[in-house]
Amino acid sequence: MAERKAAKTGARQSARRTTGTASTGFTDEERAAMKERARELKTARADGESDLLAKIAEMPEPDRAMATRLHAIVRASAPALSPRTWYGMPAYARDGDVICFFQSAQKFKARYATFGFSDKANLDEGMMWPTSFALKKLTAAEEALIEALVKKAVS
Repeated sequence: MAERKAAKTGARQSARRTTGTASTGFTDEERAAMKERARELKTARADGESDLLAKIAEMPEPDRAMATRLHAIVRASAPALSPRTWYGMPAYARDGDVICFFQSAQKFKARYATFGFSDKANLDEGMMWPTSFALKKLTAAEEALIEALVKKAVS
């Protein structure tokens, strides 16, 4: 009987970390993005473009200029995509599923902004392909690549 009781007690002990560092959880920026996403779900509106443009207007430079240019590229390359916000950032969806998105460098205090694609984008190529791209500056070469990727993503 004592052996059975000891086994039960041992099973109740929590697992210990082996890395030696305690997790600090989500950053303030990550928590804010999650709260923004919850607000988006509660207040989903038909006019997602006005929300998207408002979020772009709130961005500091140079992210605002990149987001504005990316908005024009996506709208011209894939007019079927619906502009909206996603975790408080500009995104473009088809049938409610986000296909591509922009993430400001300033939002998460990162070194560069990001333009990415969700798993709903049609970018599959072999067994491995990029889904997110770092952006420090938009030149004609980057704009052409983004245009081609967006077109492929919705094909």
